[in-house]
Amino acid sequence: QVQLVESGGGLVQAGGSLRLSCAASVRTFTNYVMAWFRQAPGKEREFVAAVGWSVYTRYPDSVKGRFTISRDNAKNTVYLQMSSLEPEDTAVYYCAAGRGLTSEHERDYDYWGQGTQVTVSS
Repeated sequence: QVQLVESGGGLVQAGGSLRLSCAASVRTFTNYVMAWFRQAPGKEREFVAAVGWSVYTRYPDSVKGRFTISRDNAKNTVYLQMSSLEPEDTAVYYCAAGRGLTSEHERDYDYWGQGTQVTVSS
């Protein structure tokens, strides 16, 4: 069983930065691909970033160059550094863990956190 707890959300002005953290309660953190998804009001949940057990990362075009995912395997924690934030980035951000490929698909992740709200004001 894997438990994921996100933190770091909040209110930020457009153009600002924010760092999200996700702490994982798991025996072998490196067995898991870690990812971030987000869901805006009235929209489907969408992929934001993923990182494999090493340094391989994956991003959609909408956040590439603005967001950076990283992981600290010694602390069982994954981060999402967000910069140049836009009002369109407003959403609940979810951390996810899976044991497959570094995927952009929700179905490949078995464990999910409760989410943290990010609000970007214009």
